[in-house]
Amino acid sequence: MRHARGYRRLNRTHEHRKAMFSNMAGSLIEHEQIKTTLPKAKELRPIIEKLITLGKRGDLHARRQAASQLKQEKFAAKLFDVLGPRYAERSGGYVRIVKAGFRYGDMAPMAIIEFVDRDPAAKGADDKARLAAEDGTVADA
Repeated sequence: MRHARGYRRLNRTHEHRKAMFSNMAGSLIEHEQIKTTLPKAKELRPIIEKLITLGKRGDLHARRQAASQLKQEKFAAKLFDVLGPRYAERSGGYVRIVKAGFRYGDMAPMAIIEFVDRDPAAKGADDKARLAAEDGTVADA
């Protein structure tokens, strides 16, 4: 019987899994699209859906709950300033998972997880700005 086995362990301890999903949720909020393995994407979906729901609520308690889960203030700020208002009218289904073939090294099933109404310019924008700042040039933002 499969009672009380509601999540995938992914060969990690509880602390490692919690930290991994915190990092993945932050990356998804920052870039609005990430590529990962299919089981990780399927486990990340309910986590990010709950965070978007907190972003839609927008009160202080929701901000503190999201900040405790995301670990970086810039991710929580984007969640409440950009993503919460974007999905204010939508009642669920904020992310989609698209299968993306198999990884070459170990044939692991890969997937792309992305926001439904994502901003295409958000992918890699922070990295481009950081590289431009290091070079001393002005970014195209």
